[in-house]
Amino acid sequence: MSRFIEVPARMLPQETLDALLEAFVTRQGYDTTDTTGEGMHGWVAQLKKQLERNELIIAHDLELEMTEVMTLAQWRSFGRDIADDEEEGDI
Repeated sequence: MSRFIEVPARMLPQETLDALLEAFVTRQGYDTTDTTGEGMHGWVAQLKKQLERNELIIAHDLELEMTEVMTLAQWRSFGRDIADDEEEGDI
């Protein structure tokens, strides 16, 4: 059984999805200074579009019970890191 599962955005309550996307914006270091009047809501709206285009994924770690938003590049890199740790016996 895989330790990680992909969670479709449509399965999450709207406020949970928004909170995950806001955490992603903060973690990625997006410039959240507001020059358009949209602020964080504008970033969240853009990220929702990226989710729809399958440019981002929501991954849940069954072992740690944590859910994160990741770019596909982050997901692929994360998967390689986990595989390396498992080979070395770190996990």
